[in-house]
Amino acid sequence: MDRIKRLSYEVLDTHKSKFGEDFADNKKVLDQVSIVRSKGLKNEVAGYITKFIKKEIREEKQKQAQIEASKAEQQELQAEVKPEVTETTEAPVEATETTEASAAETTETAE
Repeated sequence: MDRIKRLSYEVLDTHKSKFGEDFADNKKVLDQVSIVRSKGLKNEVAGYITKFIKKEIREEKQKQAQIEASKAEQQELQAEVKPEVTETTEAPVEATETTEASAAETTETAE
């Protein structure tokens, strides 16, 4: 297995952009970029490369999903913070109305 990994990484280091998720296409590309005399070895290397590429794509999708989820959480937290600010701004408005009412009462008692 170490031989398969080593050979696959050597090929991927120089020709990674040519490989994809399809095993048959990867076998053809492997024929073009290297000389593998054994059919079994070629199939194993192409299979490992296919598995490796699919794993990278899957992990990239998971990372993107995590990033999007964290952005959504941050937006929700910011949305929760904004209503609290509006509640605080409403409190002084009520206090001024109360102050005006008490001022009116004071004026009435003074008359």
